[in-house]
Amino acid sequence: MDEVHSSQGLHAAAGPGLAEECATLGGCRTGMAKVTNAYDLPARRVIHTVGPKYAVKYHSAAENALSHCYRSCLELLIENGLRSIAMGCIYTEAKNYPREPAAHVAIRTVRRLLEKQKDKITAVVFCTSTSSDTEIYKRLLPLYLPRDKHEEAVAISKLPADVGDENGETINHERKIRIKPLPKKVIPKPSQSPAEVPASDVGLVQRSVPVQILEYRNSSYLDTYLDPAFMSLMKDPDQRRQEQWEKTAQAQGGWNCAKMLGFGDIGGPPLSAAEEYSLHSRYLAKANSLNLSEIAEMKILYRGGVDSEGRPVMVVVGAHFLLRCLELERFILYVVKEFEPLIQKPYTIVYFHSAASLQVQPDLGWMRRLQQILGRKHQRNLHAIYVLHPTFHLKTAIFALQMFVDKVVWKKVVYVDRLLQLFKYVPREQLTIPDFVFQHDIEVNGGKGLIVDPRTKYIYHRP
Repeated sequence: MDEVHSSQGLHAAAGPGLAEECATLGGCRTGMAKVTNAYDLPARRVIHTVGPKYAVKYHSAAENALSHCYRSCLELLIENGLRSIAMGCIYTEAKNYPREPAAHVAIRTVRRLLEKQKDKITAVVFCTSTSSDTEIYKRLLPLYLPRDKHEEAVAISKLPADVGDENGETINHERKIRIKPLPKKVIPKPSQSPAEVPASDVGLVQRSVPVQILEYRNSSYLDTYLDPAFMSLMKDPDQRRQEQWEKTAQAQGGWNCAKMLGFGDIGGPPLSAAEEYSLHSRYLAKANSLNLSEIAEMKILYRGGVDSEGRPVMVVVGAHFLLRCLELERFILYVVKEFEPLIQKPYTIVYFHSAASLQVQPDLGWMRRLQQILGRKHQRNLHAIYVLHPTFHLKTAIFALQMFVDKVVWKKVVYVDRLLQLFKYVPREQLTIPDFVFQHDIEVNGGKGLIVDPRTKYIYHRP
């Protein structure tokens, strides 16, 4: 609990007295909390806690440890007769904790404790130091603490399936054990009591008693005492892992034909909702911490206006996707960052495939990975993908995506051969279109029925 491991600037603002008191406390364990005087700070007390490190493999343990942090702080608040508290984001980038899942844990833990101790706490203030954290809390707070009937109705539809137990901790069904008491039944006594046995046969009786008990244990009579639900698990973890391995092996074997056709490695079992959520959160947190301006300058992906029904549009230019000049992992981070504001509600994608066949494109295995990272909100809220100037090879690839990757998303593809057809779905003034797309449209369609103004790029029907 020294200055090096504490919140930045805390000891400098509080004065030397805080460091002296912290030195006497013997440290603090992860998930626990300790209280000290505030010294020069404008508060009565300072509560110290230690947040957990995050790893996907142990996300349940990390969530419960983080929940303990918030609950321990609030319990110390009540024990010390205090009624208000200002809490920063306990999770840190240094410990790799995804921002949004951590905010869910923080808010639901506070909500659960307020349900039980609402008369003892006047105010809980969440202090956010970054704009991304502020936006997350503004979006999530009405879900857990709705202020009116409308917010309550929205919360019912948008709250995650797992909102924790009565303390806000993550429920782990694999560790649940249900035990039922044995029914009370009278065990029949043996027909011959030891007192009736002659003295010469005492040794035989002593040897025959355990044999008789063994016979009872092996008989069907004892089965009536045992209930099938006795110490039953929701699902055996070893069995679950075995099934997962079998699915992986089966999937990898099944996708060999796709790999032989040049579509790439699209094997592997699908991710669960929790795994997708965690994966998306980690990529989004990393994307927000990096400077990706060099990818933005390539104009592969950029925001458009809105389509004919008012849905926001994301524009993708295939010819700008220069695979030899692009680091795919950084491009994925840029995609996640740009798509994040759009996938919260219905949206549309416009893909210009004009002259893109001249460039090397990523395989379907990479596309599947990108789709997993974007998560289920992308799948649910995507309205349509309008593909301009599709080629036979592209249609084949999209058909393979429908067959092997995701039928829901790739069934939303709409092929558009002419710019004028595209403008029926997305108005011309809502799109920033590269010059070569106009030229390609003339070359492919032979200028039939069209005149393009080279200055304004406006398209007229031929008289």
